[in-house]
Amino acid sequence: MDFGTRLKELRKSKKLTQQQLGDIIHVSKVSISGYERGERSPDRETLTALADYFNVTTDYLLGRNQTPDCADKDDLIELDKILDSNVDMAYGGETLTDEERQRVKDILTGLFWEFRKEDKSKEK
Repeated sequence: MDFGTRLKELRKSKKLTQQQLGDIIHVSKVSISGYERGERSPDRETLTALADYFNVTTDYLLGRNQTPDCADKDDLIELDKILDSNVDMAYGGETLTDEERQRVKDILTGLFWEFRKEDKSKEK
């Protein structure tokens, strides 16, 4: 996800207008609009102000990291617990069997660790 899309998503999650966000971080509505449309890039000070306001890292805002650091374990839904639960699940209108649920869990676990490894190698 690019910076503009991520910024717009965060702004809307706080139910803010572009004007309100601009007032909070001391930039114009036109600047916020330009960032969201990908026509402008914020300077370092503005980027830091946005990250501080939304309680995320600048890397998250810039799309270098897919999980905001503000998410803690209490906020996250443990997907493995959902997959292990007795709740019926479906995909494409078809109910998953126990074997299919286990396959989904195995695939997601593999992808999670693969992405985690890639993220850590990018940080170096």
